[in-house]
Amino acid sequence: MTAAYQELERRFAHLAALDKAQEMLHWDRETIMPPGGAAARGEQLAALGLVVHEKMVDPGLSDLLDQAEERAIQDPWQAANLLLMRREWRHANALDADLVEASSRATSRAVESWLEARPNSDFSSFLPSFREVVRLTREIAQAKAEAFGVTPYDALLERFEPSITGDEIDVLFGRLAAVLPGLRDRILERQASQPQPRLPDGPFPADRQKALGERLMALAGFDTDRGRLDVSAHPFTSGAPGDIRITTRFDEADFTSSVMAVMHETGHGLYEQGLPGDWQFQPVGSAANMTVHESQSLLIEMQASRTPEFLSHVAPLMCDALGGEGEAWEAGNLHRLAIHVAAGFIRVDADEVHYPLHIMLRTRMERDLISGALDPSDVPEVWNAGMTELVGITPGDDGIGCLQDIHWASGLFGYFPTYSLGALAAAQLFRAVREQVPQMMTGLANGDFSLLLAWLRENVHGKGALLSTQELLRQATGAPLGTQAFEAHLEQRYLG
Repeated sequence: MTAAYQELERRFAHLAALDKAQEMLHWDRETIMPPGGAAARGEQLAALGLVVHEKMVDPGLSDLLDQAEERAIQDPWQAANLLLMRREWRHANALDADLVEASSRATSRAVESWLEARPNSDFSSFLPSFREVVRLTREIAQAKAEAFGVTPYDALLERFEPSITGDEIDVLFGRLAAVLPGLRDRILERQASQPQPRLPDGPFPADRQKALGERLMALAGFDTDRGRLDVSAHPFTSGAPGDIRITTRFDEADFTSSVMAVMHETGHGLYEQGLPGDWQFQPVGSAANMTVHESQSLLIEMQASRTPEFLSHVAPLMCDALGGEGEAWEAGNLHRLAIHVAAGFIRVDADEVHYPLHIMLRTRMERDLISGALDPSDVPEVWNAGMTELVGITPGDDGIGCLQDIHWASGLFGYFPTYSLGALAAAQLFRAVREQVPQMMTGLANGDFSLLLAWLRENVHGKGALLSTQELLRQATGAPLGTQAFEAHLEQRYLG
């Protein structure tokens, strides 16, 4: 280990701590901050973002990277860490400080506006701040495209998934677009001939739903001494090593939405809690990317928590926690509810057959927003037309349409494709663990995630950012990312 590399580790640990401080400020804004604090919080986030940027563009950091790269590093973790340091440096140095600061302020204003506009279905009030976010994101995309030699959208995508290009996503999504409509029709035909699920009668008080969620988190292996559950307008996971924050939202008429949101975010939280402790606050000790991150949330929520084995165990727990009784609370009915396929407006509540269609719409739209082919003012109209085309239903208002997600308000363009890439990866990983650890399903039937979690710790979580998506999947499952396992999973679950 050279002196230059040692100094880089020290500097990047400092940068990571500042970044995690920003995450906690974001968490506070979305959960418990009073509305009057929004303007001050925007200034705080902009100031912190500028400090991080200034440290990343310090010429001394560039010199250290050059010095460290002059000598080959034999340790694979250190070598990967250095490559990731250079990647972060490239992203930061593609942008000037004024653009970074302006973008931070713009997204803070847009999130504040979105929080008010969404419940009122008032896109017009959101449009001015949204337009500014899009304008600045286009500038960011263009600057990074010129620096990296890629398309503007690929430059944004690289932030969330550096090893899979937009063209490769088009191939995967093209296959799903060709397969899913016919598969959906067959599933709906099969479903119509079977007993219809019944939603248990509410209301289900939020405090009892939260207690149930915390119980399910613990079953899955989430360490509540190193994390917690709170409430936000849009479920998310954030935090720092030893302090992982997950959030959900409650519908007192339908507890199933919250249960699955909690399990989804628990998957994210388990990943964060399982990252390699020896590399905390280093780039290589962080999550690999958002494709892998979303694979972990969807593996826990979609692959494991909707199995008949797991639901047979938790049905009595749900009944007890929420004071239910009767046939609607039986495991068979709850399983039919969990895998019921029906077109819906809300992405986070979508079944796994329709979910990729939601993502295709958002991916198509954000690409057009970045290229300039779509004006921000036309988003509601284009959204509704796309939902009609892809999902077969038209939103009645923008609250359940184009205002439902916080991502664009937050400037997270390029994130959405990773949700479906993650679903594909989750299917591959779950198939692999079932083959390699067949007794894992018996564990789920007993409410025991330990065998599944141990496999994930070894094959995914403990790898940190050492491997690309494709290499991680090759090592864990024997194949790069594809649609085959996902297609087989849908056939088996819904038509087998």
